[in-house]
Amino acid sequence: CVSVTYMAVAAGAGGAVISAPIVLGAVGFTSAGIAAGSYAATMMSSAAIANGGGVAAGSAVAVLQSAGMAGLSTTASAAVAGAGGSVAGLLAVLI
Repeated sequence: CVSVTYMAVAAGAGGAVISAPIVLGAVGFTSAGIAAGSYAATMMSSAAIANGGGVAAGSAVAVLQSAGMAGLSTTASAAVAGAGGSVAGLLAVLI
């Protein structure tokens, strides 16, 4: 049913935006910096090794840490909502 798909898209979009900060914190991108021994620390180490000792500005690690410290920007919130809504809509159609 079309209305069920629309409801799933809305729920997926909202859920993705709400859960993004929680997920970022859970993997180690916190407001106090990257948590020692976390998945984020492993990502940062790999990025630093690949870039000769530093993490490149604009890299995935840098963007995720920025979001972890300051929260999602309006653009990032829109992107996360779009992705969450797309996934939920696809699942609603498939189920």
